[in-house]
Amino acid sequence: MPDEAQTPPGSLLQLIDNLATFHREHEKYYAQAPLRQAAELQARSRALKALADRWSDVEAGERTSAVAFAGADDLNAPGLVAESGILFMEGEGEPAELGRLRREVGVLAEETEQGGAWLTRAMEEAWEIAGSLAAHPALADLLGERHRIIANDWQSAGLQALVARLLRRGLDLLARVDFSPEALRADLRGERQAPAYLYSASELFDRAADLMAESATLVHENERRWRVFRARVRLLRSA
Repeated sequence: MPDEAQTPPGSLLQLIDNLATFHREHEKYYAQAPLRQAAELQARSRALKALADRWSDVEAGERTSAVAFAGADDLNAPGLVAESGILFMEGEGEPAELGRLRREVGVLAEETEQGGAWLTRAMEEAWEIAGSLAAHPALADLLGERHRIIANDWQSAGLQALVARLLRRGLDLLARVDFSPEALRADLRGERQAPAYLYSASELFDRAADLMAESATLVHENERRWRVFRARVRLLRSA
């Protein structure tokens, strides 16, 4: 049976048991959600690359139909319409699906930034609580595990802040492109700047997706540490 003189008081054990239980469950979600978001972001990036590939080589055409909803043969990338829904039409401006892509990336940037800021604040407090546990020898051998959990989460928070920056800069680059068929054809006849902006934006999105996956890996790495730490806390509470 643990020495009571070395064991944290019951109120503190109850607190850290609560944290170990519910934060572990919270992290189960954040070990998976960024992977799904990263896959969706990569799909958006592929769409931008497909358009950039098309516009790097194709010769600018002319409007081929007086019907506003006719597809623009020269501007649509092969296979992309079915995959992403992005369809350039003769009498329209920016495709609605491309506008939605940009809005969704903007929402993702906002949510990621907010999540990273919240996690940073939470780890500040967790760091102080973990430091106070050093006064209790019954937990001394697990303090490395607890601080590693905090370090991983803190690093994840920093990655989330960087992801938000990358996404917003990618959106800034896309904002420099006029996606109306008329403007795109003028660009294709001139300096072809649109493909360059799309390639760069997609590269920023790709890096953001990589960092989102890295963030999920850091959080997932905490699973065993939480389990071991909580088991010790519950043992001490039962004693």
